[in-house]
Amino acid sequence: MKYVQIIFSPTGGTEKVSEAIAKKWPSVDTIDLSAAGTDYSKTIFQSEDVALIAMPSFGGLAPRIALERLGEIKGNGAKCILVAVYGNRAYEDTLVQMEDAAEKCGFQVIAAVSAVAEHSIMHQYAAGRPDSADCSQLAGFAERIDEKLQSGDLKKPVIPGNRPYKKAGGAGLVPKAGSVCVECGLCAKRCPVQAIDPNSPGTTNKEKCIACMRCVSICPQKARKLNEAMVSVAALAIKKACSVHKENELFI
Repeated sequence: MKYVQIIFSPTGGTEKVSEAIAKKWPSVDTIDLSAAGTDYSKTIFQSEDVALIAMPSFGGLAPRIALERLGEIKGNGAKCILVAVYGNRAYEDTLVQMEDAAEKCGFQVIAAVSAVAEHSIMHQYAAGRPDSADCSQLAGFAERIDEKLQSGDLKKPVIPGNRPYKKAGGAGLVPKAGSVCVECGLCAKRCPVQAIDPNSPGTTNKEKCIACMRCVSICPQKARKLNEAMVSVAALAIKKACSVHKENELFI
């Protein structure tokens, strides 16, 4: 029996949530769904294994590339816990998308969690989350999930969301490199969708970019930024929804 985290976490918020839940597992392997070029079809689970599948919610939906890479993995009846992480607005259809994808590749969904982390673009929303209170609550969720696992109860939880899923929005905000860019290439190397040309790391392919903000968060020169005026408009549009403190949820 093995415990595995399957994570898509471009800026680290989803990873923090996942680790808070998996903290007391005896030994945990990690599969990084953001690693472009990885052959995920080589990942094969056994029925006695347990997987924690964690993804961020982008505009109320799971990142398509993360779902596609998850779909290459062979679940073989392993139990799984789904975790959708959002920036305090709404996760909408993210969990049901994840549920469908996980079941399609052979996992048995036995629990699901929605959790809040600092917004990856508008950092004023859910700033500092998951905080210590969140982590304590998530650890409590983990204990309840473990009790279910130990009891042998494989009943599928009722997970909120809509089928068909909501329509995906248009192209997101695309980060660009400023004059302080030294073309070190780190952003191109770490981009989950290879939207940055390693031979010209100052540019971004708008068609490929998913606005995950990894390139912005890891740039050692702080050279990559978004259009501030556009960010201000977007922040104002979701201010009302994000101003209410959202709670983490467990579905079991």
